[in-house]
Amino acid sequence: MAARHELASAGMISIRIQQLTKRFGAVTALQGLDLEIRPGELFFLLGPSGCGKTTLLRTLAGFYFPDEGRIFFQDDDVTRLAPHKRNTGMMFQSYALWPHMTVAENVAFGLEERHVPRDEIRRRVGETLESVRMGAYAGRRPGQLSGGQQQRVALARALVIRPRCLLLDEPLSNLDARLRLEMRAEIRRVCQEFKLTAVYVTHDQKEALSISDRLAILDGGRILQVGTPREIYRRPARKVVANFIGETDFIAGRLLAAGGGRATVETAIGRFEGFLGDPRAQPAPGAAVTVSIRPECWRLGPDPAAGNTVRGRIGDSVYLGEIAQHDFVAGGVTLKIYELNPRFPGQAAGGEVSASVDPEDVVVLAE
Repeated sequence: MAARHELASAGMISIRIQQLTKRFGAVTALQGLDLEIRPGELFFLLGPSGCGKTTLLRTLAGFYFPDEGRIFFQDDDVTRLAPHKRNTGMMFQSYALWPHMTVAENVAFGLEERHVPRDEIRRRVGETLESVRMGAYAGRRPGQLSGGQQQRVALARALVIRPRCLLLDEPLSNLDARLRLEMRAEIRRVCQEFKLTAVYVTHDQKEALSISDRLAILDGGRILQVGTPREIYRRPARKVVANFIGETDFIAGRLLAAGGGRATVETAIGRFEGFLGDPRAQPAPGAAVTVSIRPECWRLGPDPAAGNTVRGRIGDSVYLGEIAQHDFVAGGVTLKIYELNPRFPGQAAGGEVSASVDPEDVVVLAE
C-alpha cells in the first residue's frame, strides 16, 4: 500500500500546453495549441488520421521538441527536457515487451535503468503486477501470454516507475473486441485507483466516450472542441465535430432567430427549434446554418406532434431486435432514424408517419 500512495502523489499533476506549434518540414502538425489537463484526469485526444493527436502525445513525452510554445507539468516547464527526465509512463500501440525476459524482468527494466536498489525493485515489481492482476504470471515470458495479459504487463511497466503522468498511444488497437472492453475498464480502474493524470490517444470513439473524463477533438493540428463525453456528443460546436463523433442527420437551413443560446431554423422539410452548438457564435438572421440531430433522438408515430415534426415515409429498414434502423424520406431528404424497442415496423414501412424531436436534441451549427 505504501508504494500505491507514493505513486498517487507522484501522478496528481496538471498539464498545461501554451501556444504549442510543431512542424515537420513544410507540414505544420500542431498549430498554436492551448490546453489544460486537470490533475487526476483521464483525458483523451481524438480525431481523424493526421489530425495531430499522436504528435501532441509524443511532444508531451519529449520524443519531439516543439518549434514554439511551452509545456508545464504542474509548475515545472518541461518543454526542453529529455524524455527520461520528464518521468512519464508510456504505453505504445505495440506491447514493446522484451521476448527473452520474464514478465517481472520486463516490468523491472525501467527501475534498473534508474539504478533503483534491487530489494526496492523486487518489492515494487511485485506490488505493481498485483495491481494489474498479473502477480501469478511474473515468471512467464511474453510469448506465453494472451494479448490482454501482455497489455497488462505493458501497463505495469509504465506504472512501476511511479510516473508523473501516464501517456497512452492507441494501446488497445491490437486487441479483439472482447479484450478491448476488458482493458478499457482495467485502464480506467488503475487510473482512478492510483489517481493518475493520463493522456490517451485513440481513433476509437466508443473507447473515448466510455472511459474519458474529458476529451479534445483535433483536426488539422488544431483543437476544435474540449469537453466531457456528454458535452461533445450532445452539443458539438462545429459540423466536423458532430460528423466525427457518432452518427448524425445534417439538415441545411436558414436561421430565423437566435438568442440566449436557442435558435429557430427554417429548412426544406420544416421549421426546427433548437440550441446553438457554440453559444458564443452569433449568426445573423438569414445566415446559412446546419441542423444536427442524432438518429436515436427521433420519435416515430402515426400522428404529428406539436413542433419539430416532419412527415414522411419509411424507406429501407433493418430490424435488429432491440433497435430498428430506418431510412426516413421526407421532401426529398433522407434521414437516419434509430428506433429503440420498435413497436410497429410493419405498419411504418411504406406508409406516411411523423418523426419528431425535442428542441434539446436539435443542435444548430454555424460552421
